[in-house]
Amino acid sequence: MMAQSVPHQTTDKKRVKVYELRNNDWFDRGTGFCTAGFMQLDDGQTRDPRVYVESEDQPDRLLLETKICREDGFQKQQETLIVWTEPSSGTDMALSFQEAEGCHMIWKFISGIQRTFQGALAGPADDSLSDDLAIDAQTTISLPPADLKSLAEIEGAMRVMSQTANGRDALTKFIMSDDYIGKLIPLVEMAEDLESLPDLHRLCNIMKIAILLNDTAIIEHAVSDDCLLGVVGALEYDPDFPGHKANHRHWLDNQGRYKEVVPIEDEVIRRKIHQTYRLQYLKDVVLARILDDPTFSVLNSLIFFNQVDIVQHLQGNANFLNELFGIFRAVPPDPRKKKDAVLFIQQCCSIAKNLQPPARQTLYNNFIAHGLLQVINFGLRHGDVAVRVGATDILVSMIDHDPHMIRQTLYRQIHDNQPLLTDSLVDLLLVEVDLGVRAQIADSLRILLDHGPQVQAQEAFAKANGEFPARARLAPAAEVHELLLAHFYEHTAKKLFKPLMALEGRTDMNFPVQQASMFPYLIETLSYFIRQHMHRSKFFMLQNNIAQRIVQLLSCPEKYLRLVAVRFFRHLVGLQDDFYINHMAEKQVLGPILQVLIKTMPRDNILSSACLELFEYIKKENVKDLLKYLVQRHREQLVDLSYMETFRDIVFRQEQPQGGTMEYFLENEDEEARRPMQPNSRMMEHIAIDPSEEEYWNTSDDEDGPESKALDGPPTNGAATTTTPQQQKPLVDYPSDEEAEGKSDDAAMPPSSETKLGPDETGETQSVPVTPPPAVGPPPERLSEKRRREEEDDDELEKLMQHKRRNSSSAGSNASITPGNMVRRRRSFAERASPSGAPRKISISISPSLKTGGNARSDEES
Repeated sequence: MMAQSVPHQTTDKKRVKVYELRNNDWFDRGTGFCTAGFMQLDDGQTRDPRVYVESEDQPDRLLLETKICREDGFQKQQETLIVWTEPSSGTDMALSFQEAEGCHMIWKFISGIQRTFQGALAGPADDSLSDDLAIDAQTTISLPPADLKSLAEIEGAMRVMSQTANGRDALTKFIMSDDYIGKLIPLVEMAEDLESLPDLHRLCNIMKIAILLNDTAIIEHAVSDDCLLGVVGALEYDPDFPGHKANHRHWLDNQGRYKEVVPIEDEVIRRKIHQTYRLQYLKDVVLARILDDPTFSVLNSLIFFNQVDIVQHLQGNANFLNELFGIFRAVPPDPRKKKDAVLFIQQCCSIAKNLQPPARQTLYNNFIAHGLLQVINFGLRHGDVAVRVGATDILVSMIDHDPHMIRQTLYRQIHDNQPLLTDSLVDLLLVEVDLGVRAQIADSLRILLDHGPQVQAQEAFAKANGEFPARARLAPAAEVHELLLAHFYEHTAKKLFKPLMALEGRTDMNFPVQQASMFPYLIETLSYFIRQHMHRSKFFMLQNNIAQRIVQLLSCPEKYLRLVAVRFFRHLVGLQDDFYINHMAEKQVLGPILQVLIKTMPRDNILSSACLELFEYIKKENVKDLLKYLVQRHREQLVDLSYMETFRDIVFRQEQPQGGTMEYFLENEDEEARRPMQPNSRMMEHIAIDPSEEEYWNTSDDEDGPESKALDGPPTNGAATTTTPQQQKPLVDYPSDEEAEGKSDDAAMPPSSETKLGPDETGETQSVPVTPPPAVGPPPERLSEKRRREEEDDDELEKLMQHKRRNSSSAGSNASITPGNMVRRRRSFAERASPSGAPRKISISISPSLKTGGNARSDEES
């Protein structure tokens, strides 16, 4: 729709080029004719002051359409150039005029609009006028008279002035001082009589601008009795939806909608109640689509302060509370008044959610002192769903605030043999059809039976709770908790979980929708009780065979019921409690879950994922009882699923042999293609040593030459020689310091005990002395002398090793290995590899790098 100029301050079309800054380079968007002014559409609406550039080649195409506002920062450069930054996209734009006169005329209009934004009167532009002076200038405005002919001008002026802070302040003062809204209200009825839709749309825009000024005085004036119907009547004709009309006036007509359950004598409070309702309707319905953050905050503030005044008046008026709660004790009872009273109390509790905790606590205490819990019991058992929802909302509000307060009341109800609130909640949960109410009731039961911290002081509650004046102080929290749990599991639990226990012996698992939707809430509540109540929940599970009843749900056609059952058993396994692990193995609950997985495996869905996660968790945490049960009872199914690592590992862990190897086969898509699978490296410690490796360690090494075999004596048929403990002797026996004194090398090393090792690096043959143990052992050595000798031997050996490293880099890599260390290492490995642990002879080979060190040591010690 083409824009047409209206009789406002505009300019003629001037030829201009449009440029856009892209990547630090000015891009030519085309040549056209520039126009600036207040533009009016065909339907009569006036838009913001804008600058248009129509294409020279295609008059119907707009090259540019930009809104003039203070934030844009229009600047005039040289004589023919105007530059600015688009606030929406942040793009730098420029207009290059063909003539300086055209640039001056457009700039004159733009600068005038910018000064208007600062609160000054629109007038001829003056480039020398400072922006700071314009901001500091005294704002004085005057809107046209309120009539149908001036609506377009009024809308344009109000829209321009509402763009700046000074303009908004000036417009707010003018509207309130001149009662401008009151003058516009009669125009709504006149435009409706004339069926002038453009005028009604302008009135709607004007009312929106006035309300969005975020002034509390204007908003309170708009929702007053004199202006409310006129304001919302204008807002019914939204120009964004020209073909539709709202019915705000019909809804806000409070005749027949405002009810006084108990008459409120205070006129100020009654007026605030009406105003609060209108403000909420204005915020949530009328202006919900266009509401900005400042206006939203103003409306919320007005509603909050009104609610505080209303609640303080109600809780401080004893006569009002007596009359309100006396409705439930009236004879004969009035069902209509009881329903209205429950809904009124629900609204009071909803208001209390926004109050500070001390004020909210005072309100609840006053309500409880006058019999609020009896009202809740009445509401929970009422036949009207609105009353049940209201009573549940009241209870949830109190539990959210202070659950210990409700627990104390339940404690006293048990002692006084009164109907318990939890019993009413259970009865309602079993018959309620509304899912939202069910969820609230289930949450309430879980919170009440959970031992939470005491929020409010006991003395303050006892003082404010007039319902039980004989009790001076409250019972300890632990005592209250134990009594509630004992009463619950003795009386209430069987009633609560009766739908589950009734599944015993049932084969047809097709349930009505309402009954089927009950099981998720029951199982979720049971999971919570199992986690919180420990031994009581264990006894209840065992006594009523609850696990077997939940297993039956795996046969239901509803997939969500099967998923709920799988989640329950996953919760039990996650507790890592031996009782529940043994209970699951005894009741054989994993078999049906495995069947569910097999049936759903061709499809990848949340049910199969839940089953897989359960078995993966059992394998990961190594729950041995469940793993043993699975392999013993369901090995065939596990083998069928062995293409998945989870089940392959489960079978491997349970069936691995203790004295040999075992081959596993992978079943891939081609059943004929089978290959042996090596056992997991993590299980190698449980597998016996291969015989070839055993034979290797029992024979001597051939790569070191025949000289190394002389240490073990002549072999028998190439096999290892087994010795008894009496025949074992040390490979090398160095004499002690005392024995070496006064003896020569020949005396210390007999020729018969010398073993040749082969030539060394110099070509000489080296030998290691081997001395047989004496028949009678030497006298015991003192501990201090033994330590000193060992330290000296270590120092000498270290010096020899360092000398050898400097001579040969290849031999240096083995310098830290001594014959004694090699013997100990191979002996320890042989003992680990031998299943029986019997001692055996170990053959060793000594590298040439050790020959020099061994010979030098023996020579030196001798």
